[in-house]
Amino acid sequence: MKKLTTFGLDNLVDILKAAAEPTRLRLLALLAEGDLTVSDLTEILGQSQPRISRHLKLLAEAGIVDRYQEGAWAYFGFRRDASAAALARTILAATAPDDSVLQRDGERLAAVKRQRSERAQAYFSRNASEWDELRRLHVSDADIDAALVEQIGKRPVGALLDLGTGTGRILELLEPYYDRALGIDTSRDMLSVARANLDRAGVSKAAVRHGDILNLAYDGNEYDLVTVHQVLHFLDQPELAVAEAARMLKPGGRLVIIDLAPHTLDHLRDEHAHVRLGFSHQTMADWLKRAGLDLVRAVDLPSGGQGGLTVTIWLAQDRRPSHSVSSSPDRS
Repeated sequence: MKKLTTFGLDNLVDILKAAAEPTRLRLLALLAEGDLTVSDLTEILGQSQPRISRHLKLLAEAGIVDRYQEGAWAYFGFRRDASAAALARTILAATAPDDSVLQRDGERLAAVKRQRSERAQAYFSRNASEWDELRRLHVSDADIDAALVEQIGKRPVGALLDLGTGTGRILELLEPYYDRALGIDTSRDMLSVARANLDRAGVSKAAVRHGDILNLAYDGNEYDLVTVHQVLHFLDQPELAVAEAARMLKPGGRLVIIDLAPHTLDHLRDEHAHVRLGFSHQTMADWLKRAGLDLVRAVDLPSGGQGGLTVTIWLAQDRRPSHSVSSSPDRS
């Protein structure tokens, strides 16, 4: 049984006071489902932004939530690995699942997330044929490809899984190294483009499928290498995608994430449906650690242009010994 964290009397009272208010308890219930902006929370709760901000400030002062800025947007979420946050989650666990107020908040939260997902999906669908061209706004594909192959190494890969495969670019690039590969994407338009690209390139040992990378309909412990290329910044909860990617790895398997470093180009939210303005090394390292992976290295690839974006490649490895789950010969 997990040992309970203890608090001094004054500290415990402060935490309980912070949580013991209807609006703040509702805020905690929402933030337990993932990081949200003040605008998200005002839309869900139907209260003014100053009122919501004041409640969030009190929760932050109690050490329960964290605030972080991404461009013009301020996000709030449960403080990571904090005893006060753990106590708040314990309090939330005591709430009745059929409470009408919390149920209504949950429905509005689902609507907010659905709107974000539909917006990103519409963007992908509109730009399916131009997706590779849009990626060139960040850093040259040739530089990213070369760095990716260098980080992975040229040793054979039994099974590859590419999450958010888009046009199938990674499946084409790494074709010389894997025995079999699967690409997953939520956009059927993207999958049509990927299939056409794979056919044109003569890649017959890779397939693409429609699926949700946050909830994969596959057993875990199956892949030697998982790649996630320029996908996380479109997601409301990218840490869930990292955890799901880790679940798919065989013991000792590797995960490669290619995405944007932190930046301040806020117009990308409206023009290109970016939800997150990049990820720091520390944030990614924390997500990987919680997913049971060790960060091997992180490589930054600056664009070189003034005001350009930096792309980072994170390479991580499953910390379980590779012999802990047996593998068939054709997947080793």
